[in-house]
Amino acid sequence: MKPQIIRIDEIMEGLKQVDPIQAIEEGFVAYSDGKVNVPDPGELLFEDPPGQTHIKYGAIKGDDYYVVKIASGFPGNTALGLSRIQGLMLLYNQKTGEPEAFLLDNGYLTTIRTAAAGAICAKYLAPKNVSRIGVFGVGIQGQIQTKYLAGVVDCRDLIVWNREEDPLEEYQEVAEAAGFTVTSTSDPGEIADSCNLIVTCTPSHKPLLQADQIRPGTHITAIGSDTPEKIELDPQILANADVVVADSLLQSRTRGEISQASRAGKITEDKVVELGNVITGKSPGRTSDDQLSVADLTGVAVQDIQITKAVFMALQQGRPGS
Repeated sequence: MKPQIIRIDEIMEGLKQVDPIQAIEEGFVAYSDGKVNVPDPGELLFEDPPGQTHIKYGAIKGDDYYVVKIASGFPGNTALGLSRIQGLMLLYNQKTGEPEAFLLDNGYLTTIRTAAAGAICAKYLAPKNVSRIGVFGVGIQGQIQTKYLAGVVDCRDLIVWNREEDPLEEYQEVAEAAGFTVTSTSDPGEIADSCNLIVTCTPSHKPLLQADQIRPGTHITAIGSDTPEKIELDPQILANADVVVADSLLQSRTRGEISQASRAGKITEDKVVELGNVITGKSPGRTSDDQLSVADLTGVAVQDIQITKAVFMALQQGRPGS
């Protein structure tokens, strides 16, 4: 039987029927329990025009499916009238290797699973009383992060950092629809001064926040540093943190804020705990509102497996003969 071709409009309908946060949370637990086979990500970097392509793949042991994800980011696409994010998810039968479905998601499922991971970090690591939320980045990831945070955090006072050339209107529309009051700033220090929950989701190659700016009791979820070159946080922030959490200890050796801090000699791996173990309580997370915590999300293939499976199975329930 030919594999199903599932396009973005169907994918959006399928997402309405699933809980991405629950699916991704279960995936992180399986990963930290050693039940997931996730090889090192593949990566292609381009200079002219600048862009990158990530290939992530893996399988949960004993599951029905495995997934190969190809996702690209080309910033110059915006000027061409194209989405800067492209990609697809390839779903295979784990028992036979047959392709079951190709989900032509244009990278959107990657955005969703990443936003769900950010919400999970806030759920388990944010202080009990969040006074103000700070978000770095007004693009699609910043928008969906904000939307998902609304489901796990009561605070609705939000300040967003954006460069002057970044369009703010679409971000404001999404955030306000989720119930947030939104102000903006081009000064990272203004966010550090006023927020105790901060999310960074930019492609920055230099730190946006410095250690001496961060208030005690703050939680930071760092998302943008998904290649060895990217960095959003001063490595000293991780050195000062009471809790440092990785989505994947293995991946944090080569990419992300933990990798940057390790190369700078600021932290060692024994300070880092894995998110799946924080979820189950095997590793301590935040134990006091006075603590500084940092979660470093590099993006793990188990997230792609979980979101792809969830959407595919939801759509199968509505098909004839299912």
